[in-house]
Amino acid sequence: MRGSIRRMFMLLVLVTALTVPLPLFPACSGVSPGEIVYTIADTWGDWGYPSPYAHYARGPGYMRMSFLFDTLVWKDEEGFIPALAESWEYVAADNAYVFNLRDDVTWHDGTDFTAGDVAFTIEYVKEHPLPFITLIGPTGIASTEVVDDYTVKLYLEQPYGPFLNDVAGTLAILPRHIWEDVEVPEEFTAPEAVLGTGPYTLADYSREQGSYAYEAYDDYYLGKPAVDTLLFVKVSEQMIPAALEQAAVNAGSIPPDLAGEMEGSDFTVLLCPYGWNAKLTINHTKEPLSSREFRQALAYAIDREALVDISQRGFAMAGSPGMIPPDSEWYNPDIEMYEHAPAKALQLLESLGYQLEDGRFTKDGENLELELITEVTFKEAGQFVEQQLEDFGIDVDFSTLEGATLDARVLNWQFDLSIYGHGGLYEPSILPKVITGSGFNSARYQGNDTLNELLENQLHEMDSEARLELVYEIQEIYAWELPALSLYYPDWYWAHDGSVDMYYTSGGVATGIPVATNKMAFLEYKAQ
Repeated sequence: MRGSIRRMFMLLVLVTALTVPLPLFPACSGVSPGEIVYTIADTWGDWGYPSPYAHYARGPGYMRMSFLFDTLVWKDEEGFIPALAESWEYVAADNAYVFNLRDDVTWHDGTDFTAGDVAFTIEYVKEHPLPFITLIGPTGIASTEVVDDYTVKLYLEQPYGPFLNDVAGTLAILPRHIWEDVEVPEEFTAPEAVLGTGPYTLADYSREQGSYAYEAYDDYYLGKPAVDTLLFVKVSEQMIPAALEQAAVNAGSIPPDLAGEMEGSDFTVLLCPYGWNAKLTINHTKEPLSSREFRQALAYAIDREALVDISQRGFAMAGSPGMIPPDSEWYNPDIEMYEHAPAKALQLLESLGYQLEDGRFTKDGENLELELITEVTFKEAGQFVEQQLEDFGIDVDFSTLEGATLDARVLNWQFDLSIYGHGGLYEPSILPKVITGSGFNSARYQGNDTLNELLENQLHEMDSEARLELVYEIQEIYAWELPALSLYYPDWYWAHDGSVDMYYTSGGVATGIPVATNKMAFLEYKAQ
């Protein structure tokens, strides 16, 4: 079976790599009649070997791994659902979660899954950290108790509101009998490294072609997936619509300007919930950008609605100064929105001692000039911001840089303004990382003690309504301080042929990955 899958897989890889007219493969060579093959086009391709430690530390890399490994809980389009744990409860008196595990789960080699595997995984990941998981410190797990073979109790370091999302729903459980002797997990790429409890096993992986082939696991505890063979093949964005039309692939991302056309044909088109933002980062460590009023003036001077219409051709939503997107359950609509108001911006700059002379702002005899840097991805947005500020009266030195150079300059505060993007905005646990955190994609702003306290408190609030109030207040203060400004949330579209009922996961997969390839979707199939 695996040999025939590999032959079919390599044929698909060859076809897509050549970017010639793509044929239909409803019953590819070597595949038994009646077997269902589902092919997904991916513009990037290789995301690393799909073990918990060898995949690339980005969302698509995690997704490739997720078909092979399960977590304690998972999410579908409506929210949390059972996975390896059939039920769970939070015991407030012990600050612990009790997970009641399924007793009908086996690893892909037939070995029984037990609570011992869960306990082992937690201790192993503490010793060998994963990029998507933090198990040590205030958001971590203090200790693990194996109550019996199918019950495990996890004691938290501190109350942690998003524990189900960030830990229980993200941490891939490892088989102890395979990993207990692995000392360097990042280098463990033997076939056993991808042996999990998930709905699929790995049939083939090509790093050179950036392609993956999965085979349905017959003994999956939720039933064998209806899709027998699942393929990911690299296809350029320009070729995906043609590949869909010719039935060479079943699903893939499409350019926004083709969404309407494809939706009018025989395809289902999905708009990704907004969870990624392009952001204007402001160097608040230097004058005049260290002034809150100056930062607010910049926000009033930039027309974010026009930016969407012109630089994004309308395929985006204007950013919220509170960062959380308007379609989120966490969004606070009652913050200062900084609607385009050059008169307010002028008033603020004049209050700081600037004068508008011959169309340029000056102070102490010098023109106001700012440097704006970004990478080529955001060139059009950068040009729009440059023009808006120039028209307002601020001289702007705009340039695009290579990604690594941009990251280094931002990290070392060698800039005035920069434009870059990041996701993860489905769950407020991301907020400390991108407001006070130390990474280049963070505002790294700690100038408001109340904001700092709220960011920490919302992580440890276990009552959902009380946590929502804290997140509302965070957005209000963040929008007032304005250490960065979300410019827009881009429209991302996914098209598929309807044979699998694909969907975007509530809150994103795991910690908030915005993709439509949730593994649960492939358990069922609709005949075409």
